[in-house]
Amino acid sequence: MFKALVLNEKDGKVTSAIEDLPDDRLPEGDVLVRVHNSTLNYKDGLVLNGLGRLVKTYPHVGGVDFAGTVLESSHKDWKAGDQVILTGWRVGEIHWGGYAEKARVKGEWLVPLPAGLSTERAMAIGTAGFTAMLCVMALEEHGVKPDQGDVLVTGAAGGVGSVAIAVLASLGYRVVASTGRAETHDYLKDLGAAEIIDRATISTPSGKPLDSEKWAAAVDSVGGSTLAAILPQMKYKGAVAACGLAGGTKLETTVIPFILRGVALLGVDSVACPIFRRKIAWARLTKDLPMAKLDAMIERATLEDLPRLGKAILEGQIKGRVVVDLGV
Repeated sequence: MFKALVLNEKDGKVTSAIEDLPDDRLPEGDVLVRVHNSTLNYKDGLVLNGLGRLVKTYPHVGGVDFAGTVLESSHKDWKAGDQVILTGWRVGEIHWGGYAEKARVKGEWLVPLPAGLSTERAMAIGTAGFTAMLCVMALEEHGVKPDQGDVLVTGAAGGVGSVAIAVLASLGYRVVASTGRAETHDYLKDLGAAEIIDRATISTPSGKPLDSEKWAAAVDSVGGSTLAAILPQMKYKGAVAACGLAGGTKLETTVIPFILRGVALLGVDSVACPIFRRKIAWARLTKDLPMAKLDAMIERATLEDLPRLGKAILEGQIKGRVVVDLGV
């Protein structure tokens, strides 16, 4: 038996309840994992509230990532006792996820827990922090260097933004954080932001095909009008690593920034990411993300807290990373 936060749907309304389930209720997979920690991401908030059409079949267990210990395995790469991480693969959407004491998944979806990293810290990083590292890697591969100018991070107080700031600052970049929440300024400064700007100053496009050059690079997890507003502000050969799209997928812009300034729009997707790159990203996180700053991001929660916190994250009220403790 295992405990899980189970979602059900009736007449278009999604409800949740903590239930004790037998192991045979778990979906198919060749690895059974004892889940120690999971996290709360924006996508989890959508799932918990029945939004976004991410879940098609109920009952369902959400949680798009988890870290834990292998209990049973018929997969060649894993044995009982191995500690593992899962992010992506649409777990928590079309496959039961991390909001349960046990998960059964395909072995090829897992990566090993890096040496020296606890499952709690791994989930403080989670899908959001993993995505932030992929954004940093994308900017580096484009040739962005610390001496080229300011790097803008939008949605700064969220999971992607928080980790991106901490990693970029540790690598020597001057980071400008964008947020609409004045109460997070000290938090963002402590993470390494050199400057904080009100998101209102960049959330509405000016209508000009080109604005004055401000940013050598940007990590944007907002999308929508924010992405449209910052593209004309990029420096020559600047790059935007875009992910998340919490502000919407519609993009109203022109080709002018791309043609006249050579701006690059680098799409980053934590789901469509091959295993070799996942391993590189996790290794980089253990090296380039200061653990003291990571610990400062953590808000701890239980399964009972998730319905409330799922609404809070959609309202932009979560700061940093919510780590869900599954009891071991």
